[in-house]
Amino acid sequence: MNTRRIFTSIAFGLVVLSGCQQDFLDRKPDDQVDAEQVFTRYNKMNQLVTDLYDNAKGSNSPLVFFSHFSSAPVTDEAEGSTAEGSLTNKFNTGDWNPNAMPDRSSRGQYWWDLYARIRKANVILEGVRKYKTPDNPLQAGDLDKRLGETYFMRAYFHYLAARMYGEVVYITHTIQPTDPMDFKQESFHTIAAKIKQDCDSAFALVPGSWGGADFGRVDKGACLGLKAMISWMAATPMWNGGTFPNDTRQFASEYTYNVDRWVKAKEAAKAVIEFKVDGRQRYSLYQGHDAADFRDDAGVNNNNSKVPARLWDLYHDMQSFQNEAVFFVTRDKDNNWQGDIYPPSWGGSSRQMPVQEQVDEYEYIAANGFGYPVYSSRAKTDGYDDGNPYESVKRDPRFYRDIVYHGSTFKGKVINTATGADKIGASNSSTTGYFLRKILRESWNRDKSFAISGPPVWRLPEFIYIYAEAVNESAGPNAEIYQMLNDVRKRSFMAPIPPEAQSSKALMDEYIKRERRVELFYENNRIWTSRLYLEASSPKEVAREQAWQGAGSTNEQRSQGYWPYPKTQRMINGMKPVEDPNGKIEVDGKKYRMQRYFVESRVFVTPRHYLFPIMQDELQRTPTLKQNPGW
Repeated sequence: MNTRRIFTSIAFGLVVLSGCQQDFLDRKPDDQVDAEQVFTRYNKMNQLVTDLYDNAKGSNSPLVFFSHFSSAPVTDEAEGSTAEGSLTNKFNTGDWNPNAMPDRSSRGQYWWDLYARIRKANVILEGVRKYKTPDNPLQAGDLDKRLGETYFMRAYFHYLAARMYGEVVYITHTIQPTDPMDFKQESFHTIAAKIKQDCDSAFALVPGSWGGADFGRVDKGACLGLKAMISWMAATPMWNGGTFPNDTRQFASEYTYNVDRWVKAKEAAKAVIEFKVDGRQRYSLYQGHDAADFRDDAGVNNNNSKVPARLWDLYHDMQSFQNEAVFFVTRDKDNNWQGDIYPPSWGGSSRQMPVQEQVDEYEYIAANGFGYPVYSSRAKTDGYDDGNPYESVKRDPRFYRDIVYHGSTFKGKVINTATGADKIGASNSSTTGYFLRKILRESWNRDKSFAISGPPVWRLPEFIYIYAEAVNESAGPNAEIYQMLNDVRKRSFMAPIPPEAQSSKALMDEYIKRERRVELFYENNRIWTSRLYLEASSPKEVAREQAWQGAGSTNEQRSQGYWPYPKTQRMINGMKPVEDPNGKIEVDGKKYRMQRYFVESRVFVTPRHYLFPIMQDELQRTPTLKQNPGW
């Protein structure tokens, strides 16, 4: 671990905030004067906590996890363009290792920055104790709230480190440059327990909720949310009974299956769902607008009555955030991001494009009033036509909100991926046949200045899925979780799950996982769940991959001959329009049918790519650290 880099970063922060011009590390033994100047003044200490919030935003921004890209293009959700040095494509070709990451500069998500930020939290906690920082003279009680927020941030940065690296080091004191470099990793379950302890410390100090300009600060609900997230992770196959290929994790013996971990995840998620403030339910599903309202924020129906207004508001309306957001970051991106996402016909550069693997997960609504996957055995009988996949049957309304496709109406105009600026493969156009629509506000233009908060880090449906899955895993399906899942679907005007899922653990599990993938698409979720469930080495998914390979002599034949595609993260596919006089899709006076096609192979080696590598220079500085398996 790079202690000097970590020490320098927090020292610099203290110097800047205290107005001192000399580097903290270069001072004589009186260097403690700088810390004293900071921690004997409430407003200076408060600025350090504010800085931690900004650090948290950089370390885990859903829309821009990798530089200007989300994490979606390094999963089977999306494909990334060659912008920014083809950043996300380097992950997909295996061009990353302990000596070089595609974005080595980091937005704050990697080991070295996370531990620098953990050190900041420890400096704050120790400085307040040592120098007896006074309370806010303008509002009593603020000091305790800032301490609670700092405990949460310490837990949060450790959570992010464990999510990416697995077995990490939990640090609860300030490390000095003279300290021995003998840090040792701990079991994931030990890390989870310590995260929960810090969350409990935070919970005791922060308010139940914040209002006005303070909305979005850490509250008791966020503390419960972090406990639920780490409890769920601890219950998933990676850390609870899954087969980890060539397992060299230090604490592998602690990762045998234990159903009690699912019970704890259930209890932790339930605490979020049922959390009350002043006797009132804190979180609820947003219910603005009705099923007949398709107007955008400017009051215009520019989407051919395909996207309900409620679905737009989930990522922009303050009432939606107040109802559902358990923790979120503000102003994640601005109007330039919208230009990056737009189709070329609207002056965009289609930087991140959905892939067929994701599109196939959006169910259709059958005549019997229930939702089924388009790859189910009954889909064709119900009318699904893969040559007209978007209109032959009514798809989940979230599909029309999330994806721009050939023949869809976007900003009042029909999109044509067969010819013109939006043609597949044209300059700055899609290579998969799709453009991203989720998060956009279609009434806004690129030349207008605005900021996008984007999806919350965690929101209520995620905890409903954790609870439902934990109940299903620990006790089996029941009417309660069936109804809870359907409540989320109903909020999006989606048909309910077939009732037979109430008596089938396997079927319920399928629907929970598909719901999570659809509801949380492009929200920095898929990159982690695909790993936590060890999908790339799952016998079921590997068998699908083998079946796909045997479905033709070329990748094009295979992609047309066998789907749903395997979730092994080793390929992506698309859909292109083909002129056909019998086609059911008419765009610009021509008839088309859609046809699947192979886009690219990807590299995902197990177990190497299940966890990120600790950089070699970190290992050299701290020989007691052990590299993750496969690196």
